[in-house]
Amino acid sequence: MITYGRLFVGGSWAEPSDPRLLDIASPHDRTVIGRAAQARPADIDRAVSAARESFEAGAWRLTPPAERIARLRRFNALREESAEEIARLISLETGSAGWFTRAGQAGLTRQANAYLKAAEDFAWEETLVPSDPASPLRSVVRREPVGVVAAVIPWNSPFSSATSKVIPALLAGNSVVLKVSPENSLSMGLLAELLERAGLPDGVISVLPADREVSEYLVSHAEVDKIAFTGSTRAGRRIASLAGERLKRVSLELGGKSAAIILPDADIEKAVAGVKFGSLLNNGESCIAQTRILAPRDRYEEVVAGLKELVESLKVGDPSDPDTFIGPMIRPDQQQRVRDYIRLGIEEGARLVTGGPQVPAGLERGNYVTPTVLADVDNSQRIAQEEIFGPVLVVIAYDDEDDAVRIANDSEYGLSGGIWSCDEEHALAVARRVRTGTVTVNGASVGFDGPFGGFKSSGIGREFGAVGLGTYTEYKTITL
Repeated sequence: MITYGRLFVGGSWAEPSDPRLLDIASPHDRTVIGRAAQARPADIDRAVSAARESFEAGAWRLTPPAERIARLRRFNALREESAEEIARLISLETGSAGWFTRAGQAGLTRQANAYLKAAEDFAWEETLVPSDPASPLRSVVRREPVGVVAAVIPWNSPFSSATSKVIPALLAGNSVVLKVSPENSLSMGLLAELLERAGLPDGVISVLPADREVSEYLVSHAEVDKIAFTGSTRAGRRIASLAGERLKRVSLELGGKSAAIILPDADIEKAVAGVKFGSLLNNGESCIAQTRILAPRDRYEEVVAGLKELVESLKVGDPSDPDTFIGPMIRPDQQQRVRDYIRLGIEEGARLVTGGPQVPAGLERGNYVTPTVLADVDNSQRIAQEEIFGPVLVVIAYDDEDDAVRIANDSEYGLSGGIWSCDEEHALAVARRVRTGTVTVNGASVGFDGPFGGFKSSGIGREFGAVGLGTYTEYKTITL
């Protein structure tokens, strides 16, 4: 049993305003695996006050960028040393398969290194060359921290979501209040311990698990200058409206319903194998999952048959089992939501290729669903338009390339997508036509040096690299 009875407020552990601890349940068998304190509005007030005081005092924002970089580099080294424990805790509390949480540790290193490199090369201050050579004026442009940042993250990939916000916000000199999901109280408790060991000044960082009502209290707080949020589009709209009332800076990484376009010349075997990781990663509980599979009509049944064979080959079960590829959903309500979408798809007329709404045999004690492939889907159907957030693939036929691009773009979302082709340059040309923030070609991984974020209802702003770092700064121009 893992217990976090205190809250990490302003860089130190403090007694919570509410002494009651929340039981953390295992998605695998619903047994209690830990207990943790949860933040209430009074704890948010303490954290925001500490952040404001530290920011105004300049304990961190006036520290030279090179020193901030060195401190965050130390944090990243500490995180690498704890990689196995991080992976274990995330699997334990979220149900993510061990292969995924372990593989994610290398991704965290690449993500952090990209931010650190961007900070080293960042134009923190520069003098502009006048456009008019005869002008006596000189302009000095500075990039300064925004202030107090409220970072709010979801439960499905907690460390990645946390560090994608905390690292650039701190590198830029901000003070940060990180609000995490109750389900992640254990892994985020470990994150707090690592941040404590990194040696940041008092008040600069807080890590608080809390429910949605407390999240709203935080983002509405008068002393918060910027909100960085990852989560559902519905919640993002609410946060944007609250931010607009006070003109808070805001960045939102929201939902997705991404398409994988398998072009007629693609190697079907390789494309289907790529779906395993591009569409079913993290149990399908991923905003970038490419869950709409677009196949050319004359090769449609070949794709469907390949997906059936793939999905039926995947082991579903205990996330700690090294052979498991797909684990349970995070909570019983999410399990029910996914099963209801499968039923809906069948009711809408989709062909059930494999899977179904039944719970896998022998796994009834946990939050499991049966990985499912639905074919003969029309892109107007709800299962093609709404984010299911589970291991459910819908296969849509297209007539020609223009039709494929039209279907891919016919979505309120625009976060990710994929193109499969034996002609990389042609795939690149098609990728340019897809209106999403990120497109991968032939299963390439999402990089961390370039910006990441969404078009349309998939968000506002970008993360990763120099662009992501810049979102935590304000421009100041000094004219002499």
